[in-house]
Amino acid sequence: MAMALAPEVSTWPADNPQLVGSRCGACTAVTWPRQSRCPRCSSAEMTDRMLPRQGTLIAWTTQGFVPKLPYAGKATADNFEPFGIGLIQLGDDVRVEARLTVADPDRLRPGMSVELVFVPLYTADDGTDVMTCAFAPA
Repeated sequence: MAMALAPEVSTWPADNPQLVGSRCGACTAVTWPRQSRCPRCSSAEMTDRMLPRQGTLIAWTTQGFVPKLPYAGKATADNFEPFGIGLIQLGDDVRVEARLTVADPDRLRPGMSVELVFVPLYTADDGTDVMTCAFAPA
């Protein structure tokens, strides 16, 4: 059994899940995750926008230590595994910061194609896999 860490940010567990963002009707800004007000012009004319599953890796880094609270994972200093974090361009509209499935900088390069996937973040006490979005090399 599996559940989404943040079910409101995507259409997972759909067959081809997408991130759910927002588009401002006043200034056309696109955000992820969805917002009730536009961060560019403060308009409340926000509508849901499904974001592309494929994107382009712009920049990345490796998270080499356990994130500080309110980190949702169950990692400790003893069992933590580094993971990649990337800035991904999705279409012409928006850049998102998200986990990568690759942490090795030698396997990442600017401009490479990446695709949205969902990966286990941790296993809950009841055995449920808690899933989070990530981008994998395409």
